[in-house]
Amino acid sequence: MSDAALTRDDRLIAGYAALAIAIHVLEAGFPSPVPGIKPGLANVVTLIALLRHSWRVAAWVAGLRVLVGSLLVGTFLGPAFWLSAAGATAALAALGLGALWNRGLRRAALSAPGLSVLAALAHMGGQFFVAYRVFVPHPGLLHLLPLLMAAALLFGLVGGWIAAQILARLPPATGASV
Repeated sequence: MSDAALTRDDRLIAGYAALAIAIHVLEAGFPSPVPGIKPGLANVVTLIALLRHSWRVAAWVAGLRVLVGSLLVGTFLGPAFWLSAAGATAALAALGLGALWNRGLRRAALSAPGLSVLAALAHMGGQFFVAYRVFVPHPGLLHLLPLLMAAALLFGLVGGWIAAQILARLPPATGASV
């Protein structure tokens, strides 16, 4: 593909995706006391892409992060890949609904932290659903759900705060549709 064929969105998506993938790979090396609990800092990039540009840009960023990130850390088509894909899909659906909600109001009802919490809870819910239905269909797994959702809430708040701080320091985006 020639440079002339690349659109502004293609360049935006590539830049955001590269940043999200780098964070994803770094986060994969963080130790976790409980399987499934990670800060989800790469999702901050997806949230910024949504709030500055569009849901479509955010969806591409999330999809590329899951695909390329899994290839780089060696989890492609393994359980971690499917859990990540389920979480990203659920989070994107929640972000899409949140963006629609905000668009229907005169002022945004869900700020970056609100959208981040919504996405984090959906992400964890999507991952848990796949883990329970496909990988570990044991009732004992349900005992982890409150801890996992509490972690999602906490990390969603932190990620939303980080996104809000970054957005406040960036110049206004041109062509933002959300």
